[in-house]
Amino acid sequence: MIERDHAGKDSEISAQPINLRIYSPNVLTLTLIDLPGLTKVAVGKQPPDIERLIKDMIMKFITKPNCIILSVTAANVDLANCDGLKLAREVDPEGVRTVGVLTKIDLMDPGTDVVDILAGRVIHLRLGYVAVVNRGQRDIDNKKKISVALEAERSFFENHPSYRSKAQYCGTPFLARKLNLILMHHIKNTIPEIKAKISAGLTKYQQELAGLGDPMGVEEETQSNIILNVITEFTNEYRSVLEGTSNDISSDELGGGARISFVFHEIFVGAIRTMDPFDQIKDVEIRTILYNSSGSSPSLFVGTAAFEVLIKQQIKRLEDPSLKCVAMVYDELVRILNRLLNKAIFKRFPALRERLYNVVIGFFKKSMQPTNKLVSDLISSEVTYINTGHPDFIPGHKAMSIVSERVVAQKGGILGQVIGGQNASPSANVHASNGSVNRGSGPPPPTSRDPQLDLLHQNQPDSSFFSSFFAKKKKPGVLENPPAVLKASGNLSEREYMETEVIKLLLLSYYAIVKRTVADLIPKAIMYNLVTKTKEDLQRELLAELYKKDVFDEALKESDAVVARRKECREMIAAYQKADEIISSV
Repeated sequence: MIERDHAGKDSEISAQPINLRIYSPNVLTLTLIDLPGLTKVAVGKQPPDIERLIKDMIMKFITKPNCIILSVTAANVDLANCDGLKLAREVDPEGVRTVGVLTKIDLMDPGTDVVDILAGRVIHLRLGYVAVVNRGQRDIDNKKKISVALEAERSFFENHPSYRSKAQYCGTPFLARKLNLILMHHIKNTIPEIKAKISAGLTKYQQELAGLGDPMGVEEETQSNIILNVITEFTNEYRSVLEGTSNDISSDELGGGARISFVFHEIFVGAIRTMDPFDQIKDVEIRTILYNSSGSSPSLFVGTAAFEVLIKQQIKRLEDPSLKCVAMVYDELVRILNRLLNKAIFKRFPALRERLYNVVIGFFKKSMQPTNKLVSDLISSEVTYINTGHPDFIPGHKAMSIVSERVVAQKGGILGQVIGGQNASPSANVHASNGSVNRGSGPPPPTSRDPQLDLLHQNQPDSSFFSSFFAKKKKPGVLENPPAVLKASGNLSEREYMETEVIKLLLLSYYAIVKRTVADLIPKAIMYNLVTKTKEDLQRELLAELYKKDVFDEALKESDAVVARRKECREMIAAYQKADEIISSV
């Protein structure tokens, strides 16, 4: 009935084993795996590839190096055509773990025998061959007893002229003793390896059981001690990870405090250094601010107000990356927390893990508020007071001198030509004398100023102070209302160019000072208000939130998986200990 449930009713096969245990004081200890015989043609509703399925099933067992192969072959067929022996030779070409079993000895033709095969002169097997005589189908149908069949087998070999001298090496009892002897020799040869595996398995499960701990009691003192030990061990490990003194330092990647250092010196400082004040502000905007900061009276020199307006705008840009740096450090602290919560103790107590996680995250967030405020205040303090007396800041007169030299170097030739052209009369280089033309190479003689010329130039367009804002064609003597919106347009005049370049030079000088200050102070502020604070005060926070009587029972409730695993470990330890006793007695 069991076989039909697994394999069906039409001679089908199943890879699911059927385990039978037979106990008797009259039999030897053996473990046998009875595999189906090789089939060539499908019968009934068997699958067309029945031969491959059976072969795959057989190969699954006989390929194991610890398996002894019983190659059962009928003695009345050619041994060279035996499929079973062929499969055995594929996985055991030297024949060191194959035992040949020859059946149907009593059905061989008169005058034939298997003496040469038994002697290993046909196909050699290291473990040899054994000849047996089993019950036939008629004997089974007639319910012939096995004891009677064994006696008939013994009588056959003892009375057969070919096997009489070898009768003691033939028959089913000899095959059983031979297999038992092979098994014992195999066990003795592999005892050191088996004992090593048993010892390794026993140590593994004992260590795991020790990690799981004993079942929790209800004593309040025991619970409080566990909570206190967990908090102390967690905070000590948290400090060591930040300081780089942990025993679990990885050689594969950065972790803990090293990642925070990377955020400070590579990500944050790198971003600050690449910030350019002229990414967002253009020359035309600087020109507009210069005009607006001068008020109703055009300034004679570059105004301080315009410089302060521009530099304050750029300093405020530093606040966003500074706050993002705080957020990155917070993420690194959370990463450290998650790593520490992967320890076995927190898998045993998931409720304690959840509570500890919530308390630590809440403490991190609470520390984030003063850290963000301190960072914002540092940026605001830089905005509030522009220290133009800083020793590294370029003075205004020096900036003006640098720009003037640059302008002279770039435009000196052009300006000289323009100035020379304005001072020369139209006929400065051409003079009529005595009816001939004289082209002089030296400077022209001074000419008298024509007072009418100034009157003529009154109606010509000129470059006024606000020409870049109001370039509309003017009507003579007519006052027109200014436009609703005045925006600069056109190219910068020479004055505007010089003033703009001076402002840009001052901006670059002071912005470099501020960036150095921010790159130095922001990491210090984060370390002081966030990292160091959590390192020093985290244990106090955990004790205040978790070391409470009403928390003990819920926090120290073990997970079902831990309880089941502890039971499994104990069962495996008992099994390994029993196996060790058996091996030691061999």
